Amino acid sequence: MDTTSGTLDEALLRLHSSGPEFRGYLSNHGPMAVEAMVHNGQAHTVHRWLDGYTNKLESVPSARTRITDANWQEALGDSSRVTDWTAYFTHQAAERPWRELLAEWWPRLLPGIAGAATHPVIRVGHAVRSLLTEGEDTARTAEFAHALGYWAARHLTLPAAVRPTGGATPSEALAALPRVADQHVTPVRGYAQLPDTPDWLSTTESLHVPDDPEAVREGLTALVRAATLNYADYGHGNGIMLVHAATAPNAVLRTLPALPRELWADSFAVAWAATSAVTAIYGADTPLPAPHADSVTPEEVFERAVANGNEHAIKFADTALDVAAASEDGDTRALSAALNALVLIDEDD
Repeated sequence: MDTTSGTLDEALLRLHSSGPEFRGYLSNHGPMAVEAMVHNGQAHTVHRWLDGYTNKLESVPSARTRITDANWQEALGDSSRVTDWTAYFTHQAAERPWRELLAEWWPRLLPGIAGAATHPVIRVGHAVRSLLTEGEDTARTAEFAHALGYWAARHLTLPAAVRPTGGATPSEALAALPRVADQHVTPVRGYAQLPDTPDWLSTTESLHVPDDPEAVREGLTALVRAATLNYADYGHGNGIMLVHAATAPNAVLRTLPALPRELWADSFAVAWAATSAVTAIYGADTPLPAPHADSVTPEEVFERAVANGNEHAIKFADTALDVAAASEDGDTRALSAALNALVLIDEDD
């Protein structure tokens, strides 16, 4: 085991002694943040960061009733059953290949992407990336099971069914999105406003979702890019919450290589629905462009995010580095967005 993989495994095992939430509803970002830190060359900072972060976490909730293949539907979306769900997926992951388990449960969980402000799908995306890049082992497979369990427990559908059938690109559709009337709300109360927000559904359904899997990958990549750049201009609406408009679809994008290709188009459509919802709820009404980051390297941007210490800043910088790496023309606007997040998140934290 190399040093970075060992650090990740040690960190995940530390985190698995805590529950997936604390203070009633806040998501435990530890597994996501440490995976991002290891992936981006900051493994040496992981345990020091965890020493501070774990102080606010809470114990694993008590188990209630065993979940089985016969009764799982009645437990879907029941947050009080999160430990039951973790036990179920831990057993499943020990009995079956993790890709097979993902292929079966992804279509079941995907419609509930809105749950816990999209944190569960983000956690799954980090878990899958670690399995794909670092390989399968006990700690990483356990994290995969914890992530699936969290998603199943917090499964929540949007209050309006979204079926994108238009011809708009992600950047065009994102730019046209309206805003909900009251943006100073929790995600659940924000979701409740979406059906009555003029033009939200029609704009969301204007996106073009292709049939060809490779075109889907390109479209989802374009969505992550558009949402990241959108944060640079509109993140001052809510510096913390709007990061999920980019990190949620990026989690789906990271998961695509492990999924059957016939699931890719639906994954793109649902990821877009989540991005459009979060943007409508938390994106500012008017732009306030971020300063350019022309002279800063991706490595420096991520180092600054880790030095800042905020888990949302770390996760968003991780996504911004993905966007910057995919740019063929040296576009640094994604890095500008990540640096802007450091300021905006500090203001909102």
